[in-house]
Amino acid sequence: MLRLEQSQEIDGNLDMTLLVRPFATPVRHALAAVAVAALPQIAFADADLAKQLANPIASMTSVPLQFNYDTGLGPNDTDRWITNIQPVTPFSLGDDWNLISRTILPVISLDAPATGLDDVTGIGDVVQSFFFSPKALTDSGWTWGAGPVLSIPTGSDEFTADQWGIGPTFVALKQENGWTYGALANHVWGIDPPDDRDAINNTFLQPFLAYTTPDAWTFTLLSESAYDWNEEQWTVPIIGAVSKLVTVGGQPISLQLGGRLYVEGPEGGPDWGLRAAVTFLFPK
Repeated sequence: MLRLEQSQEIDGNLDMTLLVRPFATPVRHALAAVAVAALPQIAFADADLAKQLANPIASMTSVPLQFNYDTGLGPNDTDRWITNIQPVTPFSLGDDWNLISRTILPVISLDAPATGLDDVTGIGDVVQSFFFSPKALTDSGWTWGAGPVLSIPTGSDEFTADQWGIGPTFVALKQENGWTYGALANHVWGIDPPDDRDAINNTFLQPFLAYTTPDAWTFTLLSESAYDWNEEQWTVPIIGAVSKLVTVGGQPISLQLGGRLYVEGPEGGPDWGLRAAVTFLFPK
């Protein structure tokens, strides 16, 4: 099995731009004036949508497609591409609670990391998280959620841990004056691994800081750090990203571009990488 860093993420996303074309008749000029007057309200709505997207446990359905490129792997400094399909689905549990389902399905392509090895393509194990989150903020304005996380052995032979995993996950964040800051964490223990595999014993930490402007740009700084207790090894990428929301045929879509630098990792791990993401939003 090829060892992969656990991939989860949290990304703020954003806004759309409206263009009002000149109109030929007085009536159309009047309609244009009404549209221009409405722009501040529309921009406010876009900024509010971007703020929700910066919250990993917001009560909003979304389907992120995240494209990751890493380079510098193995003795040949080869490349890796991972496409994460990451649907987020909220469920209302009465007046006081939400249940947020977050799924990550990785599709992986890895160039031969050393002479004599082949390129490999396949899927990785699914990571499924459930967050029970109160609808009301705490007295100090924080949002939080907690629940179980599962590692489901759906992966191809080269990319699977070949065992189920389970553990706790938790997220807490605060949003004020355009800022979103907080952290997500989980720990997964393996269940009944095969004789030739260690049991999963991994901790994931994701501190994040994002700023959303009044015109709905979001700038995000985060880390997706993982600690492998079996190998006693950290993997620590520092990630910066910029996001923008557009509307295509009435469908809000967030576009994101970013990069990452690995400041800690195993020998033969990646040096740096790039990230692009497209997120389809389905606000209520």
